[in-house]
Amino acid sequence: MATPRVIALAGKGGTGKTTTAALLLKYLVARQKTPVLLVDADPNANLNELLGLKVGLTVGEVRKEIKGEIPAHISRDQFMEMKLHQALIEETGFDLLVMGQPDGPGCYCAANQFLAMSMDRLASNYQYILVDNEAGMEHLSRLNLTAIDHLLVLSDPSARGVMTAGRIAEIIKPLRLKVAAKWLIVNRTPEPPPAALVSRIEETVREAGLPLAGLIPASDDLVNRELSGDSYLGLDPGLPVLRQAYAVFDRIFGAG
Repeated sequence: MATPRVIALAGKGGTGKTTTAALLLKYLVARQKTPVLLVDADPNANLNELLGLKVGLTVGEVRKEIKGEIPAHISRDQFMEMKLHQALIEETGFDLLVMGQPDGPGCYCAANQFLAMSMDRLASNYQYILVDNEAGMEHLSRLNLTAIDHLLVLSDPSARGVMTAGRIAEIIKPLRLKVAAKWLIVNRTPEPPPAALVSRIEETVREAGLPLAGLIPASDDLVNRELSGDSYLGLDPGLPVLRQAYAVFDRIFGAG
């Protein structure tokens, strides 16, 4: 299989990155852009909950096992390979890999490095790698995601959120990330969107060079789905919010 295309989500906390990742996964599976490696790289992992999946083993837990005693009949690399596949949650059209918690308070680097190694081993098996990140951008380089095909910068429908999205787009260069395309998505927007919000989005698009992929409206259907614990993958394709999300994703990836 060819080198997979990498999609990374970024944005400050509370902008709907995890919700967007779940909707985007549903889109990729529906459009047969599979197989997908879905990576929950947020130490406060909860993407699995939106997909109705239980996590048995995280990358952080695997790393701790690797640091301990290895069975005599197996090499450390073989042991890591075996544990890595145990950590994969395999589903139709995609696999989920969860990073989990770091080694200690405030220490994320070691777990991120192990995740980077893990992704390198797995990457060739997939058409897309979709990464749901913690807030911020610095961790992307630590995950070895130095080449990103699509960086989706998320904002909430506020002036501060849109301004922050613009700043995130601007700090890519110091991090030496090679981003082929970057996009702004504004989540939970009222319908119709206020003129002041539209004006601020247009200003950010112009000043930050961050093309607008589109707006995804606020939706009681998504809220109720999350409260019920049912998977987003079971959402009715006819729901207005899903149709609008798909239109945003079509703009990014092409409608074909």
